[in-house]
Amino acid sequence: MNETIAEPRAAGEESVARTYEVVIVGAGFAGLEAAKRLGRGGVDVLLLDQNNYHQFQPLLYQVATAQIALSTVARPLRSILHRESRHVTIRTAQVAAIDAARKTVTTADGVRYRAEILVIASGAEPNFFDTPGAEDHAYPLYSVDDAARLSSALLGAVERASANQDHSANRKFAVAVVGAGPNGVETAGAIAENIRDVVGKYYSHDFASSCAVHLVDMVDTVLPPFSQASQQYTRDRLEKLGVKVHLGSAVSEVSDTDISLADGTKIDAEIVIWAAGLKASHLLEPAGLTTGRGGRVDVAKDLTAPDCQGVYVLGDAANIVDAKDRKLPQLGSVAKQSGRWAADNIRADLTGRPRREFKFVDMGYMAMIGRGQSVAELTPRRYQVQGMPAFLGWLAVHAVLLSGWQQRAGAVLSWARDYLTTSRPHAVVYRPEAYEIARYARTEHPSAV
Repeated sequence: MNETIAEPRAAGEESVARTYEVVIVGAGFAGLEAAKRLGRGGVDVLLLDQNNYHQFQPLLYQVATAQIALSTVARPLRSILHRESRHVTIRTAQVAAIDAARKTVTTADGVRYRAEILVIASGAEPNFFDTPGAEDHAYPLYSVDDAARLSSALLGAVERASANQDHSANRKFAVAVVGAGPNGVETAGAIAENIRDVVGKYYSHDFASSCAVHLVDMVDTVLPPFSQASQQYTRDRLEKLGVKVHLGSAVSEVSDTDISLADGTKIDAEIVIWAAGLKASHLLEPAGLTTGRGGRVDVAKDLTAPDCQGVYVLGDAANIVDAKDRKLPQLGSVAKQSGRWAADNIRADLTGRPRREFKFVDMGYMAMIGRGQSVAELTPRRYQVQGMPAFLGWLAVHAVLLSGWQQRAGAVLSWARDYLTTSRPHAVVYRPEAYEIARYARTEHPSAV
């Protein structure tokens, strides 16, 4: 790695700690894949992330619903990158500012790093679309911390509703999931199964029958990216699980006891889960980058940022197009492939070779609905698979995508136990503060606990 030559600094300006060939902001799918590939290629990399672990976001809802352990979806970065440790330096730090023009990154503790090539893979944040009360009362599900907080809140809310049943026959427990995309569908289905199979067994069937799960979205269908046949199959299976589907009306307000829809409907809900969309990290626009839809950067076809030489933007921070100029969805597969492709282009930059335009390999879409029920549309031709074959395929794909053999083994064992016994050994209180808020109906902000 290149040591930084001491340079003068203006008043109030942080000194540069080191200069690296490549600095990567964010250790999500895109940043991690880029770091791996560059490290194996002998490029000196600094990887910055606020967490010391990589989180597997597609399974966060299973942590929240106690299907798998938290350790299944979180693996230490130094464990993942131990073979690349000669060339990849990991720093756990909150990034405070990015200067794309100067290719510098400043952390919250005042340390500034400079890159020859800067990679911004800073991920995304929940997008509440300025809905009144949503940020104050709804639970997002985008990080390990979100999953732990929601899991504890669900346990507290169920406990409170069960206790209230002793003296209030009309008291019911209800959950509303806002957003009918894959994340919302999977979360609603998992909670409905929990109520049917776990709450009924651990508490009482009478109590379980008084619980309700609502799935809400302003669009007129579930799983918008999928075919009409898959959408209808998904809705039918959700309704058989007891999920009440409300489509075609946006959420106009969220309170600590209910949600209001634009058509005047009110839905009682102790727990509101926000799966309605994401926006790019707040770091992008102040970095001097031009942002487009969703606050993301419209990158060039080689994944570089426009008008910023030596800057790549990847994953959920970027609007990436395919060979036909169609914007690609914010999926893990897009992020992982963009990370690997960017690493190859960076090596080309460092050795004077031309970059290549990104070519996405489209493997299709998959979504879990419930035990033994999934939908999949595979390859660009969208071959449709439903039911048990899609369910087994979903399990296999996600097991392979997990980052370590311990995580894979833990997931497979948890899935097998869940399918055969419907037991929930992972139903533990990760966050006592969130549990107490839900258990005793306190009104603190969900993200503040």
